[in-house]
This record gives sequence, C-alpha cells and structure tokens, in this order.
Amino acid sequence: MSLTALLFVALAMSTDAFAAAIAKGAQMPKPQIGLAIKTGLLFGIIEGCTPLVGWLLGKAAVQWMAAWDHWIAFTLLGGLGIHMIIEGFNPPENNDKPEPAKTRYWTLVITALATSIDAMAVGVGLAFVEVNILAAAAAIGFATFTMVTIGIMLGHAAGAFVGKKAEIGGGIILIVVGAHILYTHLSTHE
Repeated sequence: MSLTALLFVALAMSTDAFAAAIAKGAQMPKPQIGLAIKTGLLFGIIEGCTPLVGWLLGKAAVQWMAAWDHWIAFTLLGGLGIHMIIEGFNPPENNDKPEPAKTRYWTLVITALATSIDAMAVGVGLAFVEVNILAAAAAIGFATFTMVTIGIMLGHAAGAFVGKKAEIGGGIILIVVGAHILYTHLSTHE
C-alpha cells in the first residue's frame, strides 16, 4: 500500500471519531484544551490498537484467502465507506441532559470503542495487502488523536453539521481506497 493510500485510510478512520468529538464538544459550554488533548489521546490509542487486532485476525486467515484478498479488502472498505456515508446523512443525536462526571469517562471509552470498530475491519483488510501494520496503526492513531482534539475544540462553534460532513467524506475516501486496491490487484494479475 502506498504512503498516500495509507494517509487517506488514516484520515478516513479518524472521521467518525472526529464527528463524535464535535458532538461532544458541542455539548460542552466551553471546551478546554487539556480535556481535548486527553480525549484525543484516549480515542487515538484505542483507534490505533484496533487495526492491529483486525490485522492479526486477517493474518490468521490469509493463507486460506489469498485468492480473494483484494475482494475482501474492497468489500470491507467499501462496506464501511457506505456505512459511514449513510451515518453521515442521519440526523445527529441530541442529548441535552448533562452526564455525571463519573460516567463521562466510560461514555468516552465506549464511544471510542464504537468508532474504532471500522478500524478493526480495516486491519483485517490490511492483512491481505502489503503494508507495515505498525506504521498504519500509528498513522490511524495519530490522525484520530489530532482530529478528536480539534473536533472537541471546534464542536462548540461548529456543531454537528461539520462532523456529519466529515463522516461522509471519510466514507467516500474508504470506498476509493478499496476500489484502488481492487483495481491494482486486477490490473497486475491480468
């Protein structure tokens, strides 16, 4: 996988977390940079670890799937991209009730895990292509850290509108990367 494709995957993986961060930031009266950085670190670490888990699962099955690897990567990335686009068109959730401080942390952990499921599926897909998984996981984690930190700070001003557009853009990027993997494999094996 080329560096450009890797960067696009990392950015695409961070868009759903970015959308969630904007929504969280919109709920805060005035987000503080320290909280934004801590939230970004939490999301980045979780989002960076899940592709490794998916990659390990994919590597376990790679010998049985070698003839279909490009189709698997295309299907996973395309399906996730379509899912993100659909979610991007759904109206944002609006919870006006403030959360108690004790449950806020666990809500963030659960949100980070929920937004990283797609990164695990991408990790499975990456097991079937030539990629440095540690570099990919680090890029995904760093992009998520950056996007979540920015999203928390922008959330108050921008609201959920920007977050949903970012999720749609991320979905489109995943579909393009999946199509590129399929095209590259099919054109080199004709």
